[in-house]
Amino acid sequence: MDSEQLDAVYGALSDATRRAMLARLAKGEASVNELAAPFDISQPAISRHIKVLEQAGLVTRSRAAQKRPVKISLAPLEGAVDHLEGLRQAYAASFARLDALLEHLKSVPGDSGAATSPRKDNT
Repeated sequence: MDSEQLDAVYGALSDATRRAMLARLAKGEASVNELAAPFDISQPAISRHIKVLEQAGLVTRSRAAQKRPVKISLAPLEGAVDHLEGLRQAYAASFARLDALLEHLKSVPGDSGAATSPRKDNT
């Protein structure tokens, strides 16, 4: 997933209304009116939220007779999860190195914490 698409996904997910819409769509497709029902906002505002989700690739709309059901698209979410997992692994590796260093410092004979104590300047 490229940086621009990742930015769009995170931007779309930054709003509670859009996250709630995605949670609803995870249960199955819905009409715009069904998506709007739980919210006390205007129809144009709902349409703008759906447009942001569409631009991020998180939802698609199809034509089924006169209805335009909205469906969730999981691929962009999986890309964001992969990105976060990469960060998690990097942080975990960093913490593991810190733990190993701490254990090494604890095992150094005769070390009373001199490596972590501030040095006194005797000038």
